[in-house]
Order: sequence, then structure tokens, then C-alpha cells
Amino acid sequence: MNNSIYTVGQAADYCSVSRGTLLRCVKSGKLKASRTPGGHYRISKKDLEDFALEKGMYPLANNRSSMKKVLIVDDDPGVQNVVAEILSAKKYETETASSGYEAGTKVIRFKPGLIILDLFMPEMSGFEVCRQVKEDPETSDIKILAITGHDSLENRGRIMEAGADDYLAKPVKTADLLRHVEDLLKTASS
Repeated sequence: MNNSIYTVGQAADYCSVSRGTLLRCVKSGKLKASRTPGGHYRISKKDLEDFALEKGMYPLANNRSSMKKVLIVDDDPGVQNVVAEILSAKKYETETASSGYEAGTKVIRFKPGLIILDLFMPEMSGFEVCRQVKEDPETSDIKILAITGHDSLENRGRIMEAGADDYLAKPVKTADLLRHVEDLLKTASS
């Protein structure tokens, strides 16, 4: 969307709905709009995008990361399972990946709002995964929580420099993990 202000017709085209449907949303107050001196409605880009995301409308809902989806990237199946169970109990949808390459594929298909990322894995390190996710405009908004059993100032500095949003050392307490996940996803949606 290059425009910053849309007519009802343009907004309806963008959302792949009829003009009448979108006009009803505006008139009912479900979609914010201003009026021109001639009585025509105008909708801001931000209000339209927020509305489309909230309602799960095409195309934004299909292209943006979900704030309830978490991709767990760790080469230890035990860690994957424990973290997935903890998050699933709190109604997060989870997927797992055992390598950086697998993570790359799942980021595109699963569209997580958060990646929980181990630093040291075979084939591609968490440092490289983080860098690639944050450098790609399509995925740069995804939050990354680095978790490692190799806690050091050097590793913390390297992963934060690569673009991670937060860092925890293993073993991680359940309450700490949930607090960090909730905080990161809260900042992602605001």
C-alpha cells in the first residue's frame, strides 16, 4: 500500500471485499474513518491495516506474523518438547525446528511472532539464523529470544549484535520463560 489515505472503494479493493461491506464497517464504527467536507469517508493506512489484521482479512492476515505463534529452534528434542508443552498450555501455537536451515523454511511457512532460538546448532548457528531473520524486510519484525546453555558475555553480545530482542541462559525457569515470551509479544503487537 503506497497511499496513506484511502477511499472506501480503494480500501474495499485492498481487503478484497465489496464497497458496501466496507462502508457498513465504517458506518457501524468497526473501522475508523474521517469524513471530507463533501461527506465522503477516508480511511488511514494504519487504521485499515489494523482492521484487516484484527479481522483476519486478506492480504495482511496472510502475510504478517502471528502474535500467538512461536517457533522453537533447538537441536535438542527434549528442549523442544518441554518449551512447546509450556507454551501450548498458555494457548500459544508452536512449531519446532532442529537446525538453522529448517528454521528458515518454517519462518516463511509458519509466520511466527516469536522465535526461541538456541545459539549453537549443527549446519547453521543461531547467530546466523538471527542475522538472516532480522536483515530480511519480510521477517525483521519477528521477535527473537535467544536461549543458550553456553552463557557468556561474549555470546550474549554476539547474539544481541545479530539482532536478538532478548536473551536467557539455560536452564530456564518456566515463569521466566513465559514472562519473556509475553513481554516480547506484547511489544511486537504495540
